[in-house]
Amino acid sequence: MQPIEQRLEVLEKKIDAMSVIVKRLYMIFLITAIVTALGFIIPLISLAFMIPKFLAGYSTMLGI
Repeated sequence: MQPIEQRLEVLEKKIDAMSVIVKRLYMIFLITAIVTALGFIIPLISLAFMIPKFLAGYSTMLGI
């Protein structure tokens, strides 16, 4: 019975280590997804405000 119990303890340690790694990877992927979404959404919101200002300035420059 000794070798089986030793193997189970080794496997439990490996599973615990893998659990820690998976949690870290989950956090990395989550942070990456949030940063990517912000990097895409913030420019879209700023464009919604900048395009009308650009068109107003462009139309006054042309004298329309």
